[in-house]
Amino acid sequence: NVVFAKKGLAERLTREGRNSPADLVFTVDIGRLMEVTNKDLVQAVESETLQKNVPVQYRDPENRWFGLTTRTRSIYASKERANLADIQNYEDLSKPVWKGRICTRSGKHPYNLALIASMIAHHGEAEAKTWLQGVKDNLARRPQGNDRAQVKAINEGICDLSLGNNYYFGKMLNDKAQVAWANSVHLTFPNQGNRGTHVNISGVALTKHAPNKESAIKLMEFLTQDYAQSLYAEQNFEYPVNTKVEPSSLVKSWGSFKSDTLPLADIANLRKRAAQLVDEVAFDE
Repeated sequence: NVVFAKKGLAERLTREGRNSPADLVFTVDIGRLMEVTNKDLVQAVESETLQKNVPVQYRDPENRWFGLTTRTRSIYASKERANLADIQNYEDLSKPVWKGRICTRSGKHPYNLALIASMIAHHGEAEAKTWLQGVKDNLARRPQGNDRAQVKAINEGICDLSLGNNYYFGKMLNDKAQVAWANSVHLTFPNQGNRGTHVNISGVALTKHAPNKESAIKLMEFLTQDYAQSLYAEQNFEYPVNTKVEPSSLVKSWGSFKSDTLPLADIANLRKRAAQLVDEVAFDE
């Protein structure tokens, strides 16, 4: 039995307790995986297969969760109005050249919190706060909508840059109503000249009271092996967490990139402070 969730996952497992029928939880973002981990709702899995197939930065140090796919937090840039030389790094988003030219979803969204947390990890709280204030000062409008809505805004001339996960590019290219949005932007991979692009995951964890533990672990292992990883790559426009498996041809056409190797567990530990910074600079107001 499987629980797929973006919201309310921890609450459901807590409510069901030992009576929960769930063996596995699948969710997106390191923050949601850490939430169920910190609330003692999942258990460790000792598996040589998982250890071999999932790079260390994409799994819990105590083996309580494992990444299944990776996704970049990319910068989408207008083909017509954005000079890519001015947007090589996440740090560039705070530069005055982008005043009134950036769109984004809420700073409190898990995808943005993870990026902000990574900025804290690399630069410290004070510098990360200054950067976040600079990004806020450069916004073309109040944060709103989802990642695709920001690319739509670029296409409509409302802004010139946005933050978004890479797989949305593939989804837009495969949607007749949205392909024009995708064709109006470059998908970029920031910080290639230094630490690499921030990467998040979708992942899986074994519930604390899994009624079918042995079978559930076998499924976890299967999902990190070549066949299942290839399916993920083709269907979701994400990157396989197993480095032996190639991305889909479409995703590969976007180019290769260097990933930030900062362990996601370290980023997760800074999410609370990241959320506080969002409030302190009144990012969403």
